[in-house]
Amino acid sequence: MRVLLVEDAVGLGDAVREQIADDGHAVDWVQSLDHARSSVRTTPYDLILLDLMLPDGRGLDFLRQQRTAGDVTPVIILTAQDQISERIAGLNAGADDYLVKPFDLFELSARVAAVARRYSGNPNPHIRLGDLQVDMSARTVQRGGLIVDLTAREWALFEAFVQRPTALLSKSQLEERLYAFGAEIESNTIEVYISRLRKKLGREMIETVRGMGYRLICE
Repeated sequence: MRVLLVEDAVGLGDAVREQIADDGHAVDWVQSLDHARSSVRTTPYDLILLDLMLPDGRGLDFLRQQRTAGDVTPVIILTAQDQISERIAGLNAGADDYLVKPFDLFELSARVAAVARRYSGNPNPHIRLGDLQVDMSARTVQRGGLIVDLTAREWALFEAFVQRPTALLSKSQLEERLYAFGAEIESNTIEVYISRLRKKLGREMIETVRGMGYRLICE
């Protein structure tokens, strides 16, 4: 997934970015609402991790503005404000989940995965695709009963297909899943990763639509 992290605390921001990146997601980290607004105007995100108290305003105001504008991007609030009234306000403003600081980074990973599954239309973490058994929660794939070893970026690309089965994904859409701002993108990067996935999962699993993109075959 492409994740936007809006957090002004440097220590926590570093830890969260590293955790989410280790989970195989591309993370763009900004430390103000102004930069958050600029980011969502130019980049399609799959999830936003949002602090409530930023140097230039309140995260809830940003969230309300996004929802009023019709933005349905999932949002998980990260905040030190643990009052029930604050949690209710966040959920009523359109948040999908709420974590109170300090929180366990592995719990954050689990909640990110759960929100992603809900928005993909399949809350069940266990998915069968042909002879593949996929556990979205554990981030594992079995083929013929044997574990398939996928790298973080291979998983990120595969996850993009699983979340939109049978959908045609363009090269640029897949690149968004792999890289955060500032990362170099080689012209043949997607082709290389598609080739690796086919070798590990079966050549018939991913179809090439020439000039348009790639599609997961779910038969």
